[in-house]
Amino acid sequence: MSGKAETVLADAAGIARAAGILRAGGLVALPTETVYGLAARADSAEAVARIYRAKGRPCFNPLIVHVAGLEEAERLAHFSTAARAVAQAAWPGPLTLVLPRREGSALAAAVTAGLPTVALRAPAHPVMQAVLAACAVALAAPSANRSTQVSPTSAAHVEQALGGAVDLILDGGPCERGIESTILAVRENGAWEMLRPGPVDADALHRRLRGSPLPPPPRRLVTVEAPGQLALHYSPGKPVRLAAQAPEPGEYMIGFGDITGDCTLSAGGNLVEAAAQLYACLHRAAASKSPRIAIAPVPDGEIGAAINDRLRRAASSDR
Repeated sequence: MSGKAETVLADAAGIARAAGILRAGGLVALPTETVYGLAARADSAEAVARIYRAKGRPCFNPLIVHVAGLEEAERLAHFSTAARAVAQAAWPGPLTLVLPRREGSALAAAVTAGLPTVALRAPAHPVMQAVLAACAVALAAPSANRSTQVSPTSAAHVEQALGGAVDLILDGGPCERGIESTILAVRENGAWEMLRPGPVDADALHRRLRGSPLPPPPRRLVTVEAPGQLALHYSPGKPVRLAAQAPEPGEYMIGFGDITGDCTLSAGGNLVEAAAQLYACLHRAAASKSPRIAIAPVPDGEIGAAINDRLRRAASSDR
């Protein structure tokens, strides 16, 4: 991780340069509407291996493949009628679909970590869409951070985490959504299974498209099928205390609503704002001199369930 990556603005020249690096098998960190991704062409085994090395990511943890839209996605996976309806309703946007991988698809084997499924997303961010168009190839792009650590929502976060392991960082400003995409598996029988909560409300989408609530998840996960399912994840490297009403000595306080802190997710109690600020606050807490972190309670409504999912995993890192 020694050295420093070059950072350029995500303007037309920067996008063209990033596309050239990616086509040649390089690594580029770039913004999506969720977090910054570490992108490489998904059809190159060598390029995908560089992602795993740069992140220190375990080989059994699959990668999300970013595509321009449904037409490209259907060349990589089998879409049932139900899956196609979900994609048409939620893409482009912060929703990843886990689907049966199409035989003979142009994907490096490591992308799917040996699984018969592939995780696909059509992002809405204009920079990522422009890079996909310029590359004309699908891009594997997990979060641009070291494995298990706090995800990056700015170019500076990427530089701090990965440095010279990246060929180029495209600076497109802070990410709007601030937490990773919702991951939804649509099984061959049409059943839905949420694998990771995120900005897209999967239950509301199921009610709209299927007329009923989203079924509860299985009681036990047999294998890691998608990113973000490891118990140890989003770690700031310090003990984390959740549902704190006030800081104790030695704690960096992350506030919410009426509970103030050294950093506040949302003084007005806005959950969308809290999601956008979550990782920025965790990065500040990690960089502070305080040896521990306390975080105010965040309600589960709307996107709050996704925020609390990340916080629980962050808090598990010291156990």
